[in-house]
Amino acid sequence: MNRNALRTSLAVIIPAVMSAQNSAPAFKIEETTIAAVHAAMKAKMLTCHSLVQQYLQRIAAYDRQGPAINALVTLNPNALATADSLDKRYAKEGFVGPLHCVPMIVKDNFETKDLQTTAGSLALKGWIPRQDATMVARIREAGAIVLAKSNMAEWAFSPLETVNSILPGYTKNPYALDRVTAGSSGGTAAAVAANEGESGLGSDTGNSIRGPSGHNALVGIRSTMGLTSRAGVVPLSNSADIAGPMARTVADAVEIFNVVAGEDPDDAVTAAARTHRESDYRKFVVPGGLRGARIGVLHQAYERNDREGKPTQDSEVVAVFNRALKDLEKAGAVIVDPAGIDSLNAITRAGGGGCNPFKYDLERYLAARGQNAPIKTVDEVLKSGNYHPSIQVRLQAAQAVTTPPEDSPGCKAREAMRERFRVAVTAMMDSLHLDALVYPTWSNPPRLIGDMMTPAGDNSQLFSPTTGFPAISVPMGYTRNNALPAGMTFFGRAWSEGKLITLAYGYEQATKHRKAPASTKAR
Repeated sequence: MNRNALRTSLAVIIPAVMSAQNSAPAFKIEETTIAAVHAAMKAKMLTCHSLVQQYLQRIAAYDRQGPAINALVTLNPNALATADSLDKRYAKEGFVGPLHCVPMIVKDNFETKDLQTTAGSLALKGWIPRQDATMVARIREAGAIVLAKSNMAEWAFSPLETVNSILPGYTKNPYALDRVTAGSSGGTAAAVAANEGESGLGSDTGNSIRGPSGHNALVGIRSTMGLTSRAGVVPLSNSADIAGPMARTVADAVEIFNVVAGEDPDDAVTAAARTHRESDYRKFVVPGGLRGARIGVLHQAYERNDREGKPTQDSEVVAVFNRALKDLEKAGAVIVDPAGIDSLNAITRAGGGGCNPFKYDLERYLAARGQNAPIKTVDEVLKSGNYHPSIQVRLQAAQAVTTPPEDSPGCKAREAMRERFRVAVTAMMDSLHLDALVYPTWSNPPRLIGDMMTPAGDNSQLFSPTTGFPAISVPMGYTRNNALPAGMTFFGRAWSEGKLITLAYGYEQATKHRKAPASTKAR
């Protein structure tokens, strides 16, 4: 759906909504939580219809008008009807599930059987998949409403910005409208940060849940590889792709994570979840979890120099991070500084040439959709011209690959390197008796839109994607006159999501850094 189509969608939905604007609702959705929503419903202060109605009003006021965040591609025209159905079910049987009437923003590379799925590309414009992605099906079964599909970096290529061929213009950072949201889940991040939805889903190959969360004062969870399903998510790289929640609080992110985590027969990598999934991740959202925790400072993740040998990390971000370390100590954590891997460069040296699995992963995904798929090959995309000019080189590089990843010497060497890396990270953490490692999610503030020259600061690409180990980004403060968000990442061993949740929650509750962006404050 392009901009004109979205305006048409708004024109259909919003008139039914705007009549309620003059009445002052008792429940305010700005910065609300799942628990607050459900408490208000129990107290008969809120209906699902009125909740969805208020979110649609905010979308109408802020996504194309006012600050024009430009975070959403497609609105769900049936959102209010679904809300009415949930209200009827609630009257008869109570909450249908733990996400009852949670209006969620879903990244546009997740298949939705009732809404178009584009992965940010004109090549997929108008495509309605035959079924929901597994995560989408699970949140719906738990009672959530897919309120809208969000903008993203085209084909999830860019970790730096959110721009593509399906929706004109950049998605703006609601904390500073001239700044980027990072990528590729920037639309979900901006919409949730601006309170256009209660929470959301994103995907993360190297950065794309955690980076946008850091840039938008959100909590983002990247799980251990195999704990969450990618079935029905348009792939970038099957060996690294993860899907997961993005929310304004740790508790909300965990509520969603608890619904979506677990084995899925449609994604073979999740077979390991059968024996590693916790019975209930919500039990790890407990106070006091930092007391006695040993947390290592992973300088190797965020300290780097430019070609002239000068540090590229921003001094304000480093200062905010150093304050975060002190806050961890005040809350009872033991800080181990530094913590790192000896001979990191030798361990991560892959050898064997390059590895670019995108063409094979995407084309196999499309082939599995059969006649329902609107395209079949990367070559079709290139010949059609239906892509943003900024990704042409990436598409051409993918098309030039002639060896599938399982036969590629470069990909085989990369997998061997990943195993070395996993062993090294685990051994280092064991030797220092660490519960987690921490580092700034990005070591630079959000860039100005269009700036591709200043240091980007993305620290998410190496440790978690390479090992397949979990990481959670949480707000750690602000830079530039307390205006631009910065995030801190908690990174841990395989299957240590429970421990990371406890630590992240402890830090969040000790600091309460999350604040709403000024550009979308309630009028």
